[in-house]
Amino acid sequence: MLRELIDEFPGAEFNIEGYPTEQFLLLCEDARADQVTLVPDDPSQATSDHGWDFAASRSLLAPIIDRLRARGIRVSLFADPSPIGLDLIADLGAERIELYTGPYGATYANAEARRRELERLRETAERAFALGLDTNAGHDLTVENLPALKQAVPRLAEVSIGHALTADALEFGMEETVRRFHAALAS
Repeated sequence: MLRELIDEFPGAEFNIEGYPTEQFLLLCEDARADQVTLVPDDPSQATSDHGWDFAASRSLLAPIIDRLRARGIRVSLFADPSPIGLDLIADLGAERIELYTGPYGATYANAEARRRELERLRETAERAFALGLDTNAGHDLTVENLPALKQAVPRLAEVSIGHALTADALEFGMEETVRRFHAALAS
């Protein structure tokens, strides 16, 4: 049903995010996902809290990435804000990383910690770009913290926003909330 809804909006993409169990992969294939973001979390976790250990997960990820790409699905891998191991992503055939921005989102009350986290995100994104990888970002992103992230990583391909978007929509309505997030990314 979501695929049919998304198809009504030219240019919209269907990104499905999750741990690559066989059931999850079949869902992505059946739903004709445009992009699949693979996360290393246990499927029973409520939300992501870390990126892949690319070296340790190489043998798990390689055939999954090949399988998804063979079906025309773009693959993004959830990554901690660190350039370590990014060269393995390009070798595995993934086209993007999604930067885990949870630590950045937690710095709202500490300007120095925010500066450090933004620098880590910037450094990681620059390394990814140098390797030919596009960069997404997601976790704990809000209208308030998006402008600084966008300034630190100006070539962000997309951001994944769930909780803040839903919460803001309850207060402002969905149309106004989407407008606010677009404005935050444009600033």
